[in-house]
Amino acid sequence: MSMISANAFTPKSDPQGGIWQYRTRAGRMLVWLGWFLTVALFVWCWNLMTARTNWGFVNDAPRAASDLASRAFPPRWSYMERLWAPLWDTINIATLGTLLGIVLAVPLAFLAASNTTPSRLILRPFALFCIVASRSINSLIWALLLVSILGPGILAGIIAIGFRSVGFIGKLLYEAIEETDVKQIEAITATGASQAQILSYGIVPQVLPTFYGISVFRWDINIRESAILGLVGAGGLGMQLSSSLNQLAWPQVSLIILVVLATVVVSEWVSAKVRHAVI
Repeated sequence: MSMISANAFTPKSDPQGGIWQYRTRAGRMLVWLGWFLTVALFVWCWNLMTARTNWGFVNDAPRAASDLASRAFPPRWSYMERLWAPLWDTINIATLGTLLGIVLAVPLAFLAASNTTPSRLILRPFALFCIVASRSINSLIWALLLVSILGPGILAGIIAIGFRSVGFIGKLLYEAIEETDVKQIEAITATGASQAQILSYGIVPQVLPTFYGISVFRWDINIRESAILGLVGAGGLGMQLSSSLNQLAWPQVSLIILVVLATVVVSEWVSAKVRHAVI
């Protein structure tokens, strides 16, 4: 074994009498040039980001953070009685928004999948555009736009979560549809089944476990996102957080952060259990 290892690293001669090397001289120069350009780009980006940085505030950050922590703790536990309703609103925003996203994403996924779309020239590009547009716009931006249109409240939050969920669910679902086992579909087609029957018995059963997992996972993500949508007026815990921040009520802020953390942990546990049960 040691002889093989020694021979593997022994320089070898090429047919023209030269010694074989891992990289040529030009290749080594290109590698060094690549590293030099990477470091230069990093330095340029760092200077660009820190050009307007007030280093006096940065140096004072530890003291300011310590002062803020001393103001925020202990949390104001008596404020919890005013958080139950916003917490329930947050859960409803995430749940109803996920359901809305599923209703919109499932048809788009079947239109976007190359093996189920009825039109590759019109409907598939349209469905892909909707999926990409949904994924490109953050839920906070959706909420900000919808609050301007519908006014503040949980309705704007539900629709914002739904619109944001369309891209996530639609993309993963249409990829799962395209990866279905062709042999099962061919077997059903050979029996003379219609397109609806092929879809119902050949494709849907194959993607159902993936669909369940995607939906539960997205609900878990939406719990986290819905907790902060209230910062722009879309209801839930975020509105209480925004109000407490405006009042500089730091003990209330720390309590809200703890409630959000606990909610996310519970939703993570629930989603893991559900995914384990359905997949």
